[in-house]
Amino acid sequence: MAPASEHAALKAACNKRIELSDRNACDVELLTVGAFSPLEGFMNKAEYDSVVANMRMTNGLLFGLPIVLDTDSEDIVPGDKLLLTYQGQDLAVMTVDSKFTPNKPLECLKCYGTSSLEHPAVQMVAMERGKYYIGGPIKGLALPTRVFPCASPADVRSTLPANQDVLAFQCRNPIHKAHYELFIRALDAPNVRNPGAVCLVHPTCGPTQDDDIPGVVRFRTYEVLKEETKNPRLRWAYLPYSMHMAGPREAIQHMIIRKNYGCTHFIIGRDMAGCKSSISGQDFYGAYDAQDLANKHAAELNMQTVASLNIAYTEEKGYVTADIAKAENLHVLNLSGTKFRQMLRAGDDIPEWFAFKSVVAVLREQIQSEAN
Repeated sequence: MAPASEHAALKAACNKRIELSDRNACDVELLTVGAFSPLEGFMNKAEYDSVVANMRMTNGLLFGLPIVLDTDSEDIVPGDKLLLTYQGQDLAVMTVDSKFTPNKPLECLKCYGTSSLEHPAVQMVAMERGKYYIGGPIKGLALPTRVFPCASPADVRSTLPANQDVLAFQCRNPIHKAHYELFIRALDAPNVRNPGAVCLVHPTCGPTQDDDIPGVVRFRTYEVLKEETKNPRLRWAYLPYSMHMAGPREAIQHMIIRKNYGCTHFIIGRDMAGCKSSISGQDFYGAYDAQDLANKHAAELNMQTVASLNIAYTEEKGYVTADIAKAENLHVLNLSGTKFRQMLRAGDDIPEWFAFKSVVAVLREQIQSEAN
């Protein structure tokens, strides 16, 4: 972030301006606060080509997905200084050092494993992004004004216990009781040092899939859950990140980000950041593709992975691992996400074993507001 004393001069030097999309604004914020470190700006063509082809920057460092700024402007050229604005705010100044026409089908094939428009991120690249990508360093002026506060990596690191293991739990949906069991049990994984380990619950609150619950609503569910549980082994923060649903590559991206926030371990579940075809409903990634790639590169990132346990709720013993439920022939209760949403809309009672009362109350309120 540039010192306030430099803001006027930085803005005066700008000869063009760009209004950022919601996704662009998330990227600018993460670049500004150091969440995408070692990046200090949007990728130029050389960096973009290297990350697309090899999942590495030109200096050899791992990076999961390219961070790019798109435009349809024919007038922008290298050497321009751009004022990056968002909803009435001046967020940053960018010095353009690269402008190029990306090979979008190749980008999608390499990064998402497919160039099919049935994938939500391919749709985003093909149908939302502009014709050109521009790269160059940025200097931050301000952070976007949001309903949900997003602590910077430095702010989060300052709240974490010194010399202790810190697990990161990434999610993009409201947290129900099975999710909670996952990250609480992860704290006792064999490769986690105890006592003293904590879990950073770090949901993404930026744009995700079109049918996901809005970020502001998700934020409210997390806030009430934090108050309901009051668990001293948990830390909570919110990430202004725009999901790509890129499966294995997104797992690497999330590990890099969480390392910058001070985490030593990354909890990774089945089909992390996965998605289905909008036509056939088939999964684009294997259930363990993201785990496998994360495990392959964890040591290079100086992080460790913790695999999410397969948790089931049983009438006899409550939440247990699925292997115990099977071995002891316990009666497992199930409630699908679709059925849960139907029950919410109908005003039916939600089983307490499935969801937290405080979270259900927020979701019901949202449904009622949409109906009015």
